[in-house]
Amino acid sequence: MAGWWAPLHWDFHPSVILGLAGLGGLYVFLGGRGAPSRRILAYFASLVVLLVTLNGPLHDLADESLFSAHMIQHLVLTLVFPPLFLYGLPAWVVRPFLRAPRLLPLWRWMTRPVQAALIFTVPIVFWHIPRFYEFAMRHHGWHIVQHLIFLATAVVMWWPVLSPVPELPRAAYPAQLLYLFLLGIPMSVVGAFITLADQPLYPFYAAAPRLYGLGVLDDQQIGGLIMWVPGGLIFWIAMTVVWFRWSVRKEEDADREVPRDAYEEGVRPA
Repeated sequence: MAGWWAPLHWDFHPSVILGLAGLGGLYVFLGGRGAPSRRILAYFASLVVLLVTLNGPLHDLADESLFSAHMIQHLVLTLVFPPLFLYGLPAWVVRPFLRAPRLLPLWRWMTRPVQAALIFTVPIVFWHIPRFYEFAMRHHGWHIVQHLIFLATAVVMWWPVLSPVPELPRAAYPAQLLYLFLLGIPMSVVGAFITLADQPLYPFYAAAPRLYGLGVLDDQQIGGLIMWVPGGLIFWIAMTVVWFRWSVRKEEDADREVPRDAYEEGVRPA
């Protein structure tokens, strides 16, 4: 890495490209093209987000040099990709995966707010414990597993707010607000712990090449702040959107569950 520009190049990873091609092809095969254009745009924007996050300069910086770049990568994977992905799914694309009668009760259990929050929060905290974070950084296969876990659990986490199917219902609007508020707390605590640490927590980055004049602790503190402040801010933005969606409903319906018209129509276009 000779020079500040050295990491700024693109390497495409075949596994990522194949995965994105599979997600895009499945969406088209199941009739996603019949969704409103805004949802199609959101879905394919989510795939572009994955492409940019798991390939190229950000990926290289995160994997080789900067803890702060890795925190940006994690936030994008968990707080940017899933909302776009779920918003882009029409009901008829999801329903084929709900037909197994023995699995449907499990999906319903997993996507309730309390369970969804725990399914997301526990891995986030676990993988940022220095011993386990270090293990993932030094074993590439486990690093891939870490990212897959973040992606899957983040989709589950966003489900009570953005579910595309009434069969796995969204939470009521007041519950969504409380849910999003509470979700931000564990990430803020972990981010604060990293930011306020007075010594390097992750030996992998302590031994990595230094870039952009950032010392080990500077990089670590920036990474913690990224998790602490922007991570929390995204939840507050989501809460604001939920608040306005709730406020435009008629007053007499305000205490009912999320209405059916909050979802895309469940019939696949001919």
